[in-house]
Amino acid sequence: MNPTRAALVLQHSPPGETRANLDTCLELATQAADLGADLVLFPELNITGYCTNSEIASFAAPLPGPITDALLDTATRLNITILAGMLEKEGANTLFATHVAAMKNGSLGRYRKLHLAPPEKEIFTQGTTIETFTTNDFNFGIQMCYDAHFPELSTRMALGGADILLIPHASPRKTPKEKLDSWMRHLGARAFDNGLFVLACNQVGTHPSGLAFPGVAVAIGPDGKIIKSLLGDHGDLLILDLDSELLERVRSHRMRYFLPNRRNDLY
Repeated sequence: MNPTRAALVLQHSPPGETRANLDTCLELATQAADLGADLVLFPELNITGYCTNSEIASFAAPLPGPITDALLDTATRLNITILAGMLEKEGANTLFATHVAAMKNGSLGRYRKLHLAPPEKEIFTQGTTIETFTTNDFNFGIQMCYDAHFPELSTRMALGGADILLIPHASPRKTPKEKLDSWMRHLGARAFDNGLFVLACNQVGTHPSGLAFPGVAVAIGPDGKIIKSLLGDHGDLLILDLDSELLERVRSHRMRYFLPNRRNDLY
């Protein structure tokens, strides 16, 4: 993996305020690019907003469409890869919680959330595809919030060549410190077991529906240790450099890189 500068975003994203949320997203992407970032990761459903009420269906948008056009235009103009979330509408009634990868080279990737939390199952349709993505700087996989609780998914992405797992969240309740502690029960393990970086961020602030999101962003190294974190109660950016030498040190260590020693004949 080439040296990579990442920006992780805390964004307040009220449901239904799509135009304002998109404008904020593009402004923050511009700030990240001005700070030299190669990629910027936004929270789950940061553009259309997150809720589990049936009204969310009216906020859904097609893909490709005006939202992805704006993301791609900004990504290519600023030479930055933008990872942003939207509620995707396919056909008349099918809704996906989707994270878009607007690449700096002008290509468009898409990840549809695979594991839906119980309150989401009555509204969203689960995705069916596991894939990794490549830019000219790095290979990455995308997961969304509840997805991260299923270790097999991270391993599949690591076997697919991922150097980084990008895990946007829309995870309500608790204080920022309590949420970070909760995340570290499993996110550190995903990084350590698979020898890769994990980058995660959350929405922030209280929605009119009453959902309150603690602001958390964290970067975890392939050794399972926190590289940098940000806790807050308002929109903000966490900027960090991912050390490719750290990745190489872990993956070249005969005892600390576990992935090559899996028993593929058994499981």
